[in-house]
Amino acid sequence: MNGRFDHDVVVIGSGFGGSVAALRSVEKGYRVHVYEAGRRFADDDFAKTSWDVRRYLWAPALGCFGVQRIHKLPHVVILAGAGVGGGSLNYANTLYRPGEEFFVDGHWPGGFDWEQELDPHYATARRMLGVVERYPHTGPVERIMAGAAEDLGVGDTFRHAPVGVYFGKPGVTAPDPFFSGDGPARTGCTLCGNCMVGCRVGAKNTLAKNYLALAEKRGVVIEPLRTVVDVKPLDGGGYAVTTVRSGSWIRRPRTVTAEQVVFAGGTWGTQSLLHRMKATGSLPRLSESLGHLTRTNSEALDGAISVAVPEKVGLAHGVAITTSFHVDERTHVENVRYGPGSNLMGMLATGLVDGGRPLVSRIGALIVQLLRAPLTTLRLGSLRRWSERGIIALVMQTADNSLTLSVKRRFGRYRLTSAQGEGEPNPSYLPGAHRAARAIAARLEDEGGVRTEARGSWPEVFGIPLTAHFLGGAIVSASPERGVVDPYHRIWGYPGLHVVDGAAVPANPGVNPSLTITAMAERAMARWPQRGEQDSRPPQSN
Repeated sequence: MNGRFDHDVVVIGSGFGGSVAALRSVEKGYRVHVYEAGRRFADDDFAKTSWDVRRYLWAPALGCFGVQRIHKLPHVVILAGAGVGGGSLNYANTLYRPGEEFFVDGHWPGGFDWEQELDPHYATARRMLGVVERYPHTGPVERIMAGAAEDLGVGDTFRHAPVGVYFGKPGVTAPDPFFSGDGPARTGCTLCGNCMVGCRVGAKNTLAKNYLALAEKRGVVIEPLRTVVDVKPLDGGGYAVTTVRSGSWIRRPRTVTAEQVVFAGGTWGTQSLLHRMKATGSLPRLSESLGHLTRTNSEALDGAISVAVPEKVGLAHGVAITTSFHVDERTHVENVRYGPGSNLMGMLATGLVDGGRPLVSRIGALIVQLLRAPLTTLRLGSLRRWSERGIIALVMQTADNSLTLSVKRRFGRYRLTSAQGEGEPNPSYLPGAHRAARAIAARLEDEGGVRTEARGSWPEVFGIPLTAHFLGGAIVSASPERGVVDPYHRIWGYPGLHVVDGAAVPANPGVNPSLTITAMAERAMARWPQRGEQDSRPPQSN
């Protein structure tokens, strides 16, 4: 490293991968600059409810600079995060470690026992993210989930979720309880339920409260509202990184140079950028495997809704996800909630219609539901107090299915598109998810004493599943024929470029992937040399 570059390291993105890369590289003596497309949020900057779309949704061209991104591909609708802290700002603070089937998936590069290799880094990730191994409260929703698991014959798989939340005295601010006073002050969780809209209390262990706070104290510069549009190799080594202001109608590009560049913009952001760089010739040697083995965590979002707020049932009281169970050995179900007033996402919900039949039949089934009970159907579909009347069921699988992503140029812009990939087809309908939704609905009706039905989503009706956990497409691999980065997260053919985010994950974890992304990032950065010292990682052979 020397002074001929503006920065030693440029990190693109500040989510679970980028935040680790920023902190660990500055600790090793590097001069680090982070570009984040989203804005920076103080606790009271977050939307009070999801109806404050300018602070909740991400649509910068329309003046919306919130935390919730929504992307659509032909085969999936993707929910992702935006802002300094990435997906940690709007994720459900749920930090499971996957089971052993994840680590033995054949798409991991050989030569490593990946479960053992990542074990110490999971421990570091849990400590840094402040994981409480068992959600400490039990209320009506937790009882409903336990009962649904019993009804499905899988009661032994029910558990309270591990969550990244500070459960101090509710609403009371205390000095940093996690990093011996080196981190920010924290406020005890009030169980308001709005974790996924943005924690205005200061209880949620977002990356802004741990990795990024510590990184900035050590000299990392985070520049929000800058979108990276180009990365090009420089003659003699290093890279030129070009950015524009996020959402600006008039682009004024700005370019800096760096010895190392870390792609950590989340799977959507990293894949979009890499595909565009390959198509435009900025990075022509990128592996032909780019976009292959893109994962959706084999996910579905269903649930249950009542016609009215069930008496004595506080469905919106608690953190976003509190419990889970397994419908079968590869299908994992979690309850999800939004807080009172955060009803916007209810616009995606509709009646539950089983798949495996033509679209006209699925739409016909919804029409039959309406004609049989028009008043009940309209009441179930109302957005009024939606978050207080229902339970969302987030369903994930370890199934080996995937999509293949590529880019198409339309109207002068490159846009991602999808096709079915290796393994099983990416599912548009999960029978286990529907069984779980119906079991939850039955228990909710018993608990609340009012008419309750299982619910699906509009995208699912049209054969397009929803996922909050978009992964892969630039996976770790033993060769460029099998993936985009080597086992140390260096891009094949460009060892000064790195992918350190969910795009590098090679398999469906079947649980929330945030802890795994963090652990993989910790492992990758642990292999970096101290600034100015010899690199002990083996050179790329291809």
